[in-house]
Amino acid sequence: MSHDPTPQIAIPAVYMRGGTSRAIIFHAKDLPADPAARDAIILAAIGSPDPNRRQLDGLGGAISSLSKIAIIGPSSRPDADVDYTFGQVAIDAPLVGYKGNCGNISSAIGPFAIDEGLVAADGDSATVRIHNTNTGKVIIARFPVSGGRAAVEGDFELQGVAGKGAPIRMSFLEPGGAATGRLLPTGRVQDDLAVEGIGTLTVSLVDAANPAVFVDARALDMTGLELPDEIEARPGLLARLEAIRVAAAVAMGIAATEEEARTRIRNLPLVGILAAPVDAPTLSGKVLPASSFHILVRMISAGQPHKASPLTGAMCLAIAMRLPGTIAAELAHLPSDPEADLVVAHPSGLLPVAARLSREGEPHADEAVVYRTARRLMQGSVLVPRKVLENSENVSTKI
Repeated sequence: MSHDPTPQIAIPAVYMRGGTSRAIIFHAKDLPADPAARDAIILAAIGSPDPNRRQLDGLGGAISSLSKIAIIGPSSRPDADVDYTFGQVAIDAPLVGYKGNCGNISSAIGPFAIDEGLVAADGDSATVRIHNTNTGKVIIARFPVSGGRAAVEGDFELQGVAGKGAPIRMSFLEPGGAATGRLLPTGRVQDDLAVEGIGTLTVSLVDAANPAVFVDARALDMTGLELPDEIEARPGLLARLEAIRVAAAVAMGIAATEEEARTRIRNLPLVGILAAPVDAPTLSGKVLPASSFHILVRMISAGQPHKASPLTGAMCLAIAMRLPGTIAAELAHLPSDPEADLVVAHPSGLLPVAARLSREGEPHADEAVVYRTARRLMQGSVLVPRKVLENSENVSTKI
């Protein structure tokens, strides 16, 4: 039997920024069909698991927003151009989570599809219909094209990202029930949740674009103005927020048990800590005037305070703001026009979201629209040690 001496395997890949996140993007045809072997390659490419939480031996960035992948293939349904599967890679565990989508990485998929020749551009613009396999939802991306490729230069400023870029309009169609099948998984706008180490906590459990649990900052002895470093530094706070996420995951039906929520589904639901508008500090030192936004949020994603806001979390929050009786609706200072965009304040600035709902019978989320920028950063191959495939049976795969 011949022995292949090559110590590493080269997997074609593209490294892209999408919104305020980054991901390695693969063609489905370039990855093994076996889920364990596929995820072994993904983990090695990102640099997980790393007990030091630095991901120095891969392309991950040691925080949840920089520890992501996407897999693109031909569409499996007639109303879309491509299939897109998102993977959230755990930093300190051999786990790739496929339950839920990432709105930021979604914004990179249209440009990727155009640049890879999967979808043809239409003159100086492109429209790409994206089927997110994690949620079964369709996203329509519209953006400018230059020289047959996705435009990069533009005047759109995305807060949390330096400089300006070409705007990408992202329309998330019927985003309700993305992970649980219901906009309100429990059927209620507020629930009393039994949380280990806290007791009974009133929350709103909403599933739109991604599931989220929303809580009034005051219930956690917070103001909502805390920046990520302050949240991390407060003794016991992250542990309490994780306990809220775990209890909410079970209540929403995302996980069958708290143990499964802790070990297998570590990124959902998102945790949103909410406050009514007040002048709010940002990471840049700028202060956002209360009159410039409708609600204040601090988001916890995969156990870490997010420096901006997960895009799907902001969309879920905007839809929750339009649902009377939720904690979000009670805290928000809503505009008088029910069709107006809603502006969410987060640690890096402001994020406008259009949220369209219909309320005949049970509330239904029709559409959420946001704008992002994206850019291809590297292309070629990512190298992974050949030995990782020999250890693929130790990889935990959860779809």
